[in-house]
Amino acid sequence: MKWERAWEREMAPALALPLSVLTVGYRGLLALRQTLYARGILKSRRLPCPVVSIGNVTLGGTGKTPAAELAVRTLIAMEVTAGVVSRGYGRRTRGTLVVADRRGIRADPGAAGDESFLLARRLPGTPVVVGENRYDAGRTCVEQLGVGALVLDDAFQNRTLEKDLEVVLVSGVAPWGNGRLFPRGPLREPMSALARAHLVVIAGPGDDASAHAIAATIRAHNPASPVVTARYEPVECWEISGATLSLPELRGLRLFGFAGIARPENFALTLAELGVSIVGFTEFPDHHWYTRGELEALAAQARARGADALVTTEKDAVRCLDLASPPLPVWALAVRLVLTNGGRAWETAFRRLFQP
Repeated sequence: MKWERAWEREMAPALALPLSVLTVGYRGLLALRQTLYARGILKSRRLPCPVVSIGNVTLGGTGKTPAAELAVRTLIAMEVTAGVVSRGYGRRTRGTLVVADRRGIRADPGAAGDESFLLARRLPGTPVVVGENRYDAGRTCVEQLGVGALVLDDAFQNRTLEKDLEVVLVSGVAPWGNGRLFPRGPLREPMSALARAHLVVIAGPGDDASAHAIAATIRAHNPASPVVTARYEPVECWEISGATLSLPELRGLRLFGFAGIARPENFALTLAELGVSIVGFTEFPDHHWYTRGELEALAAQARARGADALVTTEKDAVRCLDLASPPLPVWALAVRLVLTNGGRAWETAFRRLFQP
């Protein structure tokens, strides 16, 4: 979180200079990899089905997991059996692992990784496979689980697989940070990498003026591909013990929030827009795996401020499922990515996957 905030404002020269030197080396590695692929020394391999990639050009979260869910739901609406392939960031296992098949979930959050487990939970009956080698994981999905199309979660920078549709997510707030390449800034690749995108989604809070400015920057690097906009829409609230709560009922509670995602402030803003009474809020690092002691400490803070319960993101709640129930209920707010402009362009891009 400290790095992200530093990337969004000007750094002290004592820190900026050494990071700039490291950035030169990182840029050189990116250029070398591009050369190796261009000369055929490194090769992308083809799977026998359409492959959709969901990714971004910056470090940190831009809503890739909700976008992957939307991609799968789009394919399901087209009567295509879709599967999800992910690296399984933060998992305690190695190699290729089937997180879920058509019959149900086969791995716990620790073994699967929080994002992969969340997708399996949100998309019942959809095969989800994790693996460092995306090609091997994709083959498992196709050959063993019988999928007709693959959705790759966080794969814009992955070149091991040939991809038929590159969907790039861009945050509606501070989309490029300071506009510099890692580690001097948050960019995984130079902005010119946007030219590889087939479809760009501006996601998250932000007004029309900022969306137009972001779209103009995107079109400067990629004038041909459609740019659509989307927002995160709360859909339900569930308690880690299994109970559910309607969103109107949530507004009647005094809640203490916590989140370990790339931008916890966005979650706090979502709660405020719902009209929820928040008596306190604690931020954790992205992908933080909680301990029993931390939940008890959060519950103690919440009780001291008169809270009825704790509230967090769905992704954070997944990282609490293996823990014993805390002294206070923990409610998870589930959100979906909803297209606000450009829905036809999104659907057309997916339908083209199956045209001759």
